[in-house]
Amino acid sequence: MPISSMKTTIELPDGLLEHAKRLARQEGTSLRRLFEEGLHRVFHARRKNMARRQLDIPSYGGSGLTQEFEGAEWNKIRDAIRGEHVA
Repeated sequence: MPISSMKTTIELPDGLLEHAKRLARQEGTSLRRLFEEGLHRVFHARRKNMARRQLDIPSYGGSGLTQEFEGAEWNKIRDAIRGEHVA
């Protein structure tokens, strides 16, 4: 399946473009390929950071649930947080 591509124009600082051209020459690649690789790396890094942020669970320095709530149903924990009596 062929991959389609689109031409576009971007503005870059002169120094950044010169650095990119120099690096492309040194690596024997094209500016296009260098930009593609850079964008792929940015996308990958941001996806990885988003996944990491979504998994961060806040910790408040405690040692977990008390014995009373270990293995308890969520309803029991929720009611205790709300101050409701649990029989």
